[in-house]
Order: sequence, then C-alpha cells, then structure tokens
Amino acid sequence: MNKQKRKIDIVVISDVHLGTYGCHAKELVHYLKSIKPKVVVLNGDIVDIWQFSKSYWPKSHMKVIKQLMNWVGKGIKTYYVTGNHDEMLRKFEGLKMGSLQIVNKVVLQLPDGKKAWVFHGDVFDVTMQHSKWLAKLGAIGYDTLIVINKLVNFISERILKKGKLSFAQKIKSSVKTAVSFINSFEQTSADIGISNKFDYVICGHIHHPEIRTISNSEGQITYLNSGDWVENLSALEFVNGEWSIFRFKESDKVEMNKNVEEEDDLNDAQLFENMLMDFNLMKQ
Repeated sequence: MNKQKRKIDIVVISDVHLGTYGCHAKELVHYLKSIKPKVVVLNGDIVDIWQFSKSYWPKSHMKVIKQLMNWVGKGIKTYYVTGNHDEMLRKFEGLKMGSLQIVNKVVLQLPDGKKAWVFHGDVFDVTMQHSKWLAKLGAIGYDTLIVINKLVNFISERILKKGKLSFAQKIKSSVKTAVSFINSFEQTSADIGISNKFDYVICGHIHHPEIRTISNSEGQITYLNSGDWVENLSALEFVNGEWSIFRFKESDKVEMNKNVEEEDDLNDAQLFENMLMDFNLMKQ
C-alpha cells in the first residue's frame, strides 16, 4: 500500500467527465496516487458541466478533485486546458490560482528544446460550432450508452464469466464516418502543428488514445492523444525524453478496491457546486 510513486516529468489527462455515470473516477484516483508528476496538464472535459447534477456526485469523483488540488497545493505546475464539456471555464482564461492556470491552449517547452502544442480539440467539431444543443443531446445519448454498457458488462463478467465489451468503441470502429472523423481530426491537428513548427501536437476530445507520426508536404510531427477515463482509462506520460500511453489494467483493480471507497457523498457534490458558483463570482 506504500508502494513508491512513479516519477513523471509531464502527465496529460483528458476527458474524465466527472459528474457522469460513465466516469471511472475510482480507477483515476488510484492512478493519480501512484504517480509523482512535475507538470500536470488537464486537457479538457475533466468535469462534465453540461451534465453536472448534485444528485450524482459520488465520493470518488470528489476525491479526483481533492487529489488534483493536493498537487496544486504542493506547487506542482498544473494547466487546466478548457474543453467543450467544461466550456464555462473559458471565460476565466489566464486565471492563476497558485500553481494552477486556466488556459484554452498551451505550448510546453520540453527539456530537450522541443515544443508541444496542447489543446482539447473541439475547435474542429463542426457540430459543436454550429449546433450546440445537438452536441449536448449526443452527449446525453453517449452517457446512456455507457450506463447500459456497464449493466451488460456486469452480467457478462459476473454471471456469464466472459470478458468486457465496449459498445462505444465497437460503434466507432465499425462506422466509416466515425473512423473518417478521427482520421480527419488527427490530420488537421497535425497540419496546423507542422505549419507552426511544433514538434508535438497533443489533443483529447475524441476518446482515442494515440501516438503516431503524421506527415504532409511541409514536414512531419508527432501527434498524441491522451484518450479518456470513460472507455479507455488512459493518459499520456512524458518520462526521460519519451512519450508513452498509460492504460489502466484489470490487475490494477485489486489494490484499487482496497483504497477507494464506493459510497456517495452528496455534501461533496454541494461543495463542488459552490466552487462553480465561486468561479462565476470571480468574473470581472
């Protein structure tokens, strides 16, 4: 239980969607407590303000917030990059609270002199730009799909003794338009990064963890995506000059279940709601 924490130069986490049924907060808390980062990048949709309700805010969700604030309290440089599901924070761009800074995008200067351009990625989402209500409706449908998926997996694992299924991943991999969107998203991100002479472009948003080199007529760049904590339970780690994808494994759950409580705490939900109200009061 007192296992030594892994030292990480930079950790990038996105699409946690705290406040929704699909969020794997207990697993994330276990991961956060297992590492010791120098720089933390929260790349959008950490809290799902679109669907936030104080009627659903489990204790594990508040523990994620507390762990992140614990890092800030220790002076660990933390960037909160805004996403579409936490877009209300965009009006606070540039706000600094200790070692925490709210940004819409950020360029990280790496120890070897290379530059990493970090942004959430919803800027490329035409649906978001032109029909926000439709995007929100889609988010509700996605969350419902995740709840159904959890029920099916419970039956599959506990009763049928079979493995897990991911409805959302199967839909994405089987629908040509979804695959085309992901490919277009990655290429567009890379093209802009190359034109701006960045070495890396780091996104979230599409729930698709990835590290790959993308080229065009102007050059090439390393595209990275941190994935999510709804389907993939993944993060990006930069250690000793190299990027890698962390994926939470089934074997990690043994220790996790000993340390993370499952009970709800509605007082924590009220506390977080008050935090959001405080942000609004801070607006000039």
